[in-house]
Amino acid sequence: MDETTETMTIANRGDFAIWAIERAKAIVAEQGGNLAVATRDHGDEEIATSANALGQAIVDALLEVFDGLTEP
Repeated sequence: MDETTETMTIANRGDFAIWAIERAKAIVAEQGGNLAVATRDHGDEEIATSANALGQAIVDALLEVFDGLTEP
């Protein structure tokens, strides 16, 4: 996955909501498809791996925004 960092200033709840929606759409687009394919074509191990990757992407996004909020 080619990941670029984009800085966004979150000045209010509306800005945060827009960021959260866009980030969630990106996560689902990147990881959700893998999970769907795994449930259709692979066994339990592949499903677990894909589900864990989706969960980790969500955790990473939450930590990303938390780290941004706690910077001085």
